[in-house]
Amino acid sequence: MNNGKPDFSNVSGSVASTEAAAPAKPDFSNVTGSVASTEAPLDTGGGGGGEQTYTVAKGDNLSKIARHFYGRQDWKRIFDANRDQLDDPDKIFPGQVLKIPARED
Repeated sequence: MNNGKPDFSNVSGSVASTEAAAPAKPDFSNVTGSVASTEAPLDTGGGGGGEQTYTVAKGDNLSKIARHFYGRQDWKRIFDANRDQLDDPDKIFPGQVLKIPARED
């Protein structure tokens, strides 16, 4: 006697999917990229070479970039020229295009 309650003792259930096993994740380890500017350097009229741009590479920091362009670690000039895109001089990333102010001799 079931006392008016439904009897589900012989009910069984299962779940199956027609979906194939999850595909392997794509391997992007051999992908490389670069960014280049087609914009001509700006002539600041100060007799120097004008403003240039530089695309940040892996391992770069502002001091290293400044040494390359100025021969000294004048990173603050580059940081100040890029305040529109930089909030922290220690947070630059590969592919980022930075303005390099003309060298002051």
